[in-house]
Amino acid sequence: MPRTFTVARSILVEASPSRVYDELSRPAQMGRWSPENLGATVSGGDGPAVVGTVFEGHNKRGGFRWTTRCTVTAADPGSRFAFRVHAIGLKRPRLKAPIATWEYRFEAAGSGTRVTETWTDDRRSWPTLVANTFDRVATGGKTFAAFQAGNIDRTLRNLKRELEAPVRP
Repeated sequence: MPRTFTVARSILVEASPSRVYDELSRPAQMGRWSPENLGATVSGGDGPAVVGTVFEGHNKRGGFRWTTRCTVTAADPGSRFAFRVHAIGLKRPRLKAPIATWEYRFEAAGSGTRVTETWTDDRRSWPTLVANTFDRVATGGKTFAAFQAGNIDRTLRNLKRELEAPVRP
């Protein structure tokens, strides 16, 4: 079966593009929405990241935990935020290799924002058989594309629920 290298999903959020961008461009906060990410350690604080910002993402799937090293590749306020994952390890990201790219696009849509989250598999040099075998072990039987589609859907639903919730005093 041929590999799917890119998965994208969108959702309409009743919040301005600048507000949604401000939330999603803070890697330390990603754990608020993601089913796998627990947040990130960002040198320079918790403000919106800029191009070139390097951070370590902390992740968990079941009882398994790992850390990734990521670099922000796009930071266009209210429009686009992206980063590439280029190292991975258990406690520290020691294995350096192209792993994935994550991108978020924000488009004004009526009184809200269409948020599109895209995952791209950067493991292009992996033979398909090796990648598919690894993926099925790591995801409990799915390809990474199918697995990430579910993760993206959950992330976007969680983001929508949080940003549309009434502000509490």
